[in-house]
Order: sequence, then C-alpha cells, then structure tokens
Amino acid sequence: MKLRVEVVALDCLMVRLFDDIAETNMPWMLAASESLHTAFAGHLIDLVPSYTTLMVHYDLTALSPAQARELIAEALIDLSPNAHARGQCHVLPVWYDLSVGPELSLLSQRSGLAVEEVIRRHSEREYQVFALGFAPGFAFMGLVEEVLAAPRLSTPRKKVAAGSVGIAERQTAAYPVVSPGGWNLIGRTPARLFDRHRDGYSLMQPGDTVRFEAVGHAEFINLGGDDTPLEAQA
Repeated sequence: MKLRVEVVALDCLMVRLFDDIAETNMPWMLAASESLHTAFAGHLIDLVPSYTTLMVHYDLTALSPAQARELIAEALIDLSPNAHARGQCHVLPVWYDLSVGPELSLLSQRSGLAVEEVIRRHSEREYQVFALGFAPGFAFMGLVEEVLAAPRLSTPRKKVAAGSVGIAERQTAAYPVVSPGGWNLIGRTPARLFDRHRDGYSLMQPGDTVRFEAVGHAEFINLGGDDTPLEAQA
C-alpha cells in the first residue's frame, strides 16, 4: 500500500492507497473508509471509494486543508484490514440471450469459446463491488476472466435498457436505469438495482460481492423482467 494525498478541490482530498486495481485491495479500502469516517465524524460531507482511492469531501468551515490532512494521516496510521469484515453477497438472476445481450456472439468470437461457455464462465465467478458511479446504482464489479475481457464499444449506444448486464475490459456491471452506454451487453437482470426509497438507494455497495445466476426466459419474466429486444427499445 502506497499512501498519497492529492488535492481535488478546496474542500476535497483524494487518498490514494494503491496504484493497481486488484481484488485484494478491498479489505484495505474498507478499513480505511471506516477509519476516515470515524476520524472526520460530523465534519465529513461525503466519502467516495473507488478501485484504489477514497475521495474525502469535508466541511471547510470546520476544518482547514492542513487539519484535514492531519486527520487523514492519523486515521491511517497502523491501518489493518478486518479479516472478518465482508459486505453483503447478492445473487442476480440473468437471462443471457442475444436479443438482450447482442455482444454474446462477439465475446464468443473473441475468446474462441462457445456462447454457452461464455455464459458459464461469467456466471460461475463471484465479483467484488469496487465502486458506484456513472449512474445512480451503477456498480463497477470485477474482475472477469481475461479471456472474457473486451474493450468498450467504439460507438456507445444512445439507449441501453435497465437491467442490461455488460462487460468492459475486465469489469462487469448491470445498468440500473435506461441510459447511454458502451459496454458489451450479454444479458439482462430483472433485479431492481436502484430505488430512491431504499436506504442508500443502491442495491449494492462497495465491499459487497455479486454472483450472476443464469435463468431461463420463463423465470426471467416471472421475476418481472422486460424481454423487449434491445433494438426495439432504441
């Protein structure tokens, strides 16, 4: 771990703990997040975790930038991850089908694997939620197997259906709401990923884990899924 503090704004500092993305980062990120919450207490406006960083937004009327840096340094002295700390595990049903996941065939061609094998490999792995962003409830997860990794589309779609599951590089995610997007779509989940009435709004939080479970069309519909083909929603 290489601790660095960088200025983001007059009242915002970026705490950089790592240089590289890795699943092993998360216990340290969670420990740092908890320690910073405690250290800043009521002077903390927001704390935003990512793959390798924590953005600390603090009350400038209560703390000077120098005091904020001191709190960060003190909070992270002798930092140690809690071996028992673990977020919630979510199982998201997914209907993997070309009508809602048109890049299934592309990933099959790129990897040299049959479509069924692409589905199996994507759904057999448990993914770490690293960060939330892009859209409310959009959870960046990883890491997918290298054989399934694929770059974002050269031309993003103007409209991606809510629940669409995709891959970008070694990340995977599910779109919580209808939005533009350039990820490689491979299926769709009926899960409600964002709810303004839910505490925290997002179904998933950094530190949680996710496993995708392949389901058939009938079960997908029974769970409330929308099977409108992607092209028909454009």
